[in-house]
Amino acid sequence: MITLADIKKARSRLGDSIFCSPCPHSETLSRLTGCKLFLKLENLQMTGSFKDRGALNKILQLSGEQKRAGVITASAGNHAQGVAHAARISGIQATIIMPETTPLSKFRGTRELGAEIILHGSGYDAAYSKARELQAERGCTFIHAFDDPDIIAGQGTIGLELLEQVPDMDTVVVPVGGGGLISGIATAIKTCRPEVRLVGIETERMPSMKESIAAGRITPLRSVNTLADGIAVANVGEHTLPIIRELVSDIVTVTEEEIANAIMILLEREKTLAEGAGAVGFAALYNGHVPEAKERKVVVLISGGNIDMTMLSKILERGLEIDGRIAHLKVVVPDKPGSVAELATLVAEHYANILQISQNRSVSKVGLEETEVELTLETRGNEHVDEIKASIINCGFTVN
Repeated sequence: MITLADIKKARSRLGDSIFCSPCPHSETLSRLTGCKLFLKLENLQMTGSFKDRGALNKILQLSGEQKRAGVITASAGNHAQGVAHAARISGIQATIIMPETTPLSKFRGTRELGAEIILHGSGYDAAYSKARELQAERGCTFIHAFDDPDIIAGQGTIGLELLEQVPDMDTVVVPVGGGGLISGIATAIKTCRPEVRLVGIETERMPSMKESIAAGRITPLRSVNTLADGIAVANVGEHTLPIIRELVSDIVTVTEEEIANAIMILLEREKTLAEGAGAVGFAALYNGHVPEAKERKVVVLISGGNIDMTMLSKILERGLEIDGRIAHLKVVVPDKPGSVAELATLVAEHYANILQISQNRSVSKVGLEETEVELTLETRGNEHVDEIKASIINCGFTVN
């Protein structure tokens, strides 16, 4: 079990090598969530996530012999960049085993930091097994992504900063994968202010920590794809599970749609770029999954911002659909001159912008005298979409 003293030593050891990330209050997001909300912006770290802290704390404590042998790790991306960055600072060689599904931005960022990269497996756990195999062959030091006291202590330095930045905070909301981040933060904060609530957030697709706590033991899950790839961990840590069970008040989950929408809102309203794992805390608050946070002073950790641009484009489109600002409609109209024009005029009367329109006469479920028109509309929200649908139906057309 790590202690506050371990975390304070880590902070002293890291010194100026780690950026003390800002924790501003957001009036806009406070109105949206019903609490006084602060964002701890770890996406502004050198490599775009909090992982720099734990990796550097671990590597700085290696012996000369260990440094000469180099280090190896497995990571979906952020820990990889943290290890590569720490290794470059320390002048040692780093080998990173990354899942084959790793986003391009994280792969490229790690490679640019000078690490040797090996792609293996479809998820973190397969990459982890490969890294352990190579570690035994090469005799290098394995740097665990979360289940290591030195890693946990390094991440815990965030907790020390929060105690200074928002000393009267009531609740801290933290993403949870393997548990290293929230374990360190919880240790630092709960030791100094035991009344503060720590709430962990997982993706609904991989609630490994939630299920492990419920079972009272590590409960492996099957690896699945998720927008929150940075917290898609099938096996939680042996060190982290007991800490979280003791210090964390609750673990809640968010859906893929909620994550996508949260990324969009953070970018649009707060001008903050968060990756999927970095947005889960805000997603939980925005969707009412942390009801006890209402009217409280809450810190949400934006743990990282390393998101692939192609994926960001898809997420923004999905988020606009959920928000009702992009709508896809299929409308059955008579197959005669003027029908499509009448439909387009109807949409224009409601001040919706047609982004794309196509006509399909061969759809089997429409009559021979009918045709199906597919519309992609730019709208003002879900209520606006409902108004447009109602008007189309009132004109005698069918909306599928």
